[in-house]
Amino acid sequence: MKNLITIITTLTASLTAFAQDEPKIKFSGYLETYYGYDFNKPADHNRPAFIYSHNRANEVNLNLGFIKAAYESSSIRANLALMAGTYTNSNLATEPGVLKNIFEANAGVKLSKTENLWIDAGIFSSHIGFESAVSKDCWVLTRNISSENTPY
Repeated sequence: MKNLITIITTLTASLTAFAQDEPKIKFSGYLETYYGYDFNKPADHNRPAFIYSHNRANEVNLNLGFIKAAYESSSIRANLALMAGTYTNSNLATEPGVLKNIFEANAGVKLSKTENLWIDAGIFSSHIGFESAVSKDCWVLTRNISSENTPY
């Protein structure tokens, strides 16, 4: 019995020490669903063509969902996030093939060993303007004049 307790204690201590190391690959995700009711009851369940988010009516839908993998080491970092939903289908309808499903795909290299100086390239989520694909980060949920006059 003492041996079993000793083994469990040793394993717990070593797993705890191992768990304190920051993993190099992190996984995350986001899921946003909605239900919108349209009193006009359109037969095809589509809202007007100028509405790009939450554009389906009288049904439960996925507006935006993505899965993200992020890699980071002392000199290299990268992100890849793949998305799906009605937001993707409406906003990125003219993108070729699977490119409309890329939310983020970028990589970076650290340029200096002593300074925190990086160069990154790829597809990034925008940090400028009032609109965001992620509704919780979006100042407005529909198209508006202020959004048309800010960079995207």
